[in-house]
Amino acid sequence: VQLQASGGGLVQAGGSLRLSCAASGSIAGIKAMRWYRQAPGKEREWVAVMTSGTINYSDSVKGRFTISRDRAKKTVYLQMNSLEPEDTAVYYCNVATVYREYWGQGTQVTVSS
Repeated sequence: VQLQASGGGLVQAGGSLRLSCAASGSIAGIKAMRWYRQAPGKEREWVAVMTSGTINYSDSVKGRFTISRDRAKKTVYLQMNSLEPEDTAVYYCNVATVYREYWGQGTQVTVSS
């Protein structure tokens, strides 16, 4: 199974983007689905997580980003609103199961001021 991330691009500050992370097949034993990001020269950081019972966001994106899931499409989304230049990064999706982790290939988000 592979994860395919898409939806990145160039947007002006204050704009919105929706990232998608589609699985090529069914994934068993899912514990959590996450979005991470890595800005140039910085470490990868977690921004949003969805488990069977909870959703959480990092303080830097809380109130602006929304993680969601479409089970039928095997896809996880990250709706990003009120984007800021500080949100510029490569965004990665991650699915953690009881057996292993899966990573998407990353999608570039660039926010211009």
